[in-house]
Amino acid sequence: MTGSVTVRVPAKVNVQLAVGGARADGFHDLANVFLAVGLYDEVTVTPADTLRITCEGPDAAQVPLDRTNLAARAAEKLAARYGLRPDVHIHIAKDIPVAGGMAGGSADGAGALVACDALWGTGASREELLEICAELGSDVPFSLVGGAALGTGRGEKLRVLPVGGSFHWVFAVADGGLSTPAVYGEFDRLNDGVAVPEPVASGVLLDALASGDVPALAGALSNDLQRAALSLRPSLASTLAVGVEGGALAAIVSGSGPTTAFLVADAEGGAKVVSALVAAGVCRAARVAVGPVRGAVLV
Repeated sequence: MTGSVTVRVPAKVNVQLAVGGARADGFHDLANVFLAVGLYDEVTVTPADTLRITCEGPDAAQVPLDRTNLAARAAEKLAARYGLRPDVHIHIAKDIPVAGGMAGGSADGAGALVACDALWGTGASREELLEICAELGSDVPFSLVGGAALGTGRGEKLRVLPVGGSFHWVFAVADGGLSTPAVYGEFDRLNDGVAVPEPVASGVLLDALASGDVPALAGALSNDLQRAALSLRPSLASTLAVGVEGGALAAIVSGSGPTTAFLVADAEGGAKVVSALVAAGVCRAARVAVGPVRGAVLV
């Protein structure tokens, strides 16, 4: 095992996140419609004397460099399956917002898994890799698959969805992150005593994706965690409002937040929304991206 292997892996936006009540295991059943978008982390693995992680890029200081990092756990799990030692240097070039509801940590886990598989020549099947991804976390399988997919269970059971075109987005990156467990905890608090319905994917939304109908998708976006995210971070309401006033067709909190996502008609519309967000000072940075894009891929 010599040289190094680099994998590029995308961020995601949840165009629908329907959340059921808390299960006995603490998780929630979901109907989670993922769309992979063109903001990327790159994960490079190189043989080393021991497992170690380094990171560069925006918010790199917030990324754990110990074995709690999903990239490290991915290397350990794959190595254990094949009787190997997980002795690799994992370097993460970070461009996906950290703790931003865009599955940056999950992306790094999927990227490390694919990279280690290639470096070690394990020959693991796609099904094996997806099984390990599901063990790592609910969003990790989608980071491997990319494109668009419906996630059920806690989000890890995927059905690939057809997409009939490209969708342009603006993402407003907030100061600081939001803990996903904290947002789910707030969801549970806000719904205490309420009969939470079973999560179901929206047929209107799935049709909009399949046909590439941007206005129809804008009308169908939904996120059951948005109220909880806004409860914990009320300032996000101003960010959402500014983006819509700036010309976005729709605005939504991305996953558990605090990144907010704005669907726009085209690149020109995206530039206008970015200008509005920056001028209003309601976010730390504004990024444009198009989806769907491929999942984890060797580069």
